[in-house]
Amino acid sequence: QVQLVESGGDLVQPGGSLRLSCAASGRIFRINAMTWYRQAPGNQREQRELVANITSRGWANYADSVKGRFTISGDNAKSTVYLQMNSLKPEDTGVYYCNAEVHTQQNPFVPYHYWGQGTQVTVSS
Repeated sequence: QVQLVESGGDLVQPGGSLRLSCAASGRIFRINAMTWYRQAPGNQREQRELVANITSRGWANYADSVKGRFTISGDNAKSTVYLQMNSLKPEDTGVYYCNAEVHTQQNPFVPYHYWGQGTQVTVSS
């Protein structure tokens, strides 16, 4: 029904920058919020940590570990969210997953959460 596709992950040196994108498609009625999660190497799915979140109104929240370095932004017309990551550190390494809280056209009254497949970010010299 709804697909999320992440892109932009790469190998980068400490201090470098990356920009991740997550595009949502499908029978979308409305997106309430989109969130980036990070799964560090060796961690399980249940241990994914919230990195940044943005609502459809543009309100953003960040994990303390990324405040001042990462910026989340959204394009409602494109159903896309971006994560600009600057001053990257080795501890930022992991698979970054996009999650969207979506009201679908089939069921516009109840929101569901959808996940993308993830994009790998490796910060290493």
